[in-house]
Amino acid sequence: MSQEYAQQQRVVNGRYHIVREIGRGGMGVVWLAEDRTLGRKVAIKELHLPDGIDPQERHIFEERVLREARTAGRLNDPAIVTVYDVVQEHGNTFIVMELIEAPTLTDIVRQQGALTEAYTAQVAVQLVSALETAHRAGIVHRDVKPSNVMIDANGRVKLTDFGIAQSTDDPRLTTSGTLIGSPTYMSPERLQGHEAVPASDLWSLGATLFFAVEGYGAYDRQTTAASIQAIMNEVAFLTRCRGPLASLIMGLLNSNPDGRPTAPQVRALLGQATQVAMNTGPTAPVWSPQAQPPSTRTQQPKGRRPLAIALVAVLAVVMLTAGWFGRGLFTSSAAAGDKGTLQPTLTYGVGGNIPVFEVYFNAGQTCLATPPADKVQYDEVLDCTKKDHAAEVFMEFKTGMKTADKEKGKPGTGYPADGALQRFAESSCAMFYASDEVVKGDKAMNVTAVIPSPDAWVAKSPQRSIYCIASPQDGGAMSGSIVPDENS
Repeated sequence: MSQEYAQQQRVVNGRYHIVREIGRGGMGVVWLAEDRTLGRKVAIKELHLPDGIDPQERHIFEERVLREARTAGRLNDPAIVTVYDVVQEHGNTFIVMELIEAPTLTDIVRQQGALTEAYTAQVAVQLVSALETAHRAGIVHRDVKPSNVMIDANGRVKLTDFGIAQSTDDPRLTTSGTLIGSPTYMSPERLQGHEAVPASDLWSLGATLFFAVEGYGAYDRQTTAASIQAIMNEVAFLTRCRGPLASLIMGLLNSNPDGRPTAPQVRALLGQATQVAMNTGPTAPVWSPQAQPPSTRTQQPKGRRPLAIALVAVLAVVMLTAGWFGRGLFTSSAAAGDKGTLQPTLTYGVGGNIPVFEVYFNAGQTCLATPPADKVQYDEVLDCTKKDHAAEVFMEFKTGMKTADKEKGKPGTGYPADGALQRFAESSCAMFYASDEVVKGDKAMNVTAVIPSPDAWVAKSPQRSIYCIASPQDGGAMSGSIVPDENS
């Protein structure tokens, strides 16, 4: 009797007839089965724990799985794969789930490349709904990743594999030292040994959305150790995405859990991202056997990845205060809320628009005698509080360089290609200007991002800061600062 035939004769719990294998992963095998009692097809995940697990830890894993039956009854959301039953039989544990016959996000991106921003935003709306439902019930998913996101031909999303979810109020299940989840999509705090919390799921959501819109994982490296090192020490850099969606993804990937947006805040920003994206790109389903996918991205040859610039060291992105969300963000072609309009990005340093730009940023004190413009050499930096001025440098983002490169006397990471640095700067300046950290007056303002020129970036003493500058659209004078010192 063949092994395949033997598997097809398996009946779990006297009820579920195994038909064939439909998936396999690190935590087990997924079978297509028929529920003979109700006459419906189901998916059954047979849990296979890693070899060598301590008996006590194995018991903890089994408790998690058994508890999932209770969890399933508490989670009711269209984007959550329903768990029907949990069975322990002959030393094996089985999770009986709703059968979803659809490809995963991993499958889709591998076959057709990165998704459009519009479609990624629509996927994100459904995923955050699922996570918000789980978090309200005290459940942390712990393994949000592209291979656990299924999308059907109509664009309906299902988040699966809640079988390793942890109830946040169950102290019995916090003693195991074994990491549960995929390291590439695991938040920094979990890699440091802290327990999973709702903010951990949201970090994983950010990494998943990065994969969707860029076509590769933000922290994909050749080894697991290298991926973990990247998560802990590098900042992911978007090259194909900008505006509200880019700001959202960067916010979710904040290394500080307290600095990430909450699920309601994510939903608020996704409303803006969806509105912007629908005006700029297609939103048709990404998976259809009869039609070409609507992705506007070019799929990279196998084995190659689009350039991902790790802006290492002190990157002061995403001031994710509660008041930041819900405000208008903008792209280069649209006005922001609070009377702000993004201007063309300028470069500074050798070969740049501004050959000499010697600014030592100090919030509330770095103002300019003239507004930013092509071929301007600033020779006067003013204290914003002591003298009227024409423009204010309201934020600096330090991109830094790798310590190892600095020790070797090398310039470090090469200049970001294909306008990636410009897009990042525009998104970051737009995001910060729209935050409550900036006090908006009655005047309509121009917002300009100023980035280093290629020569300045790779110079012996590299210049790599990004500056955000605001100036009145009417050319008039400013008094005081739009980013006042909190201690003043």
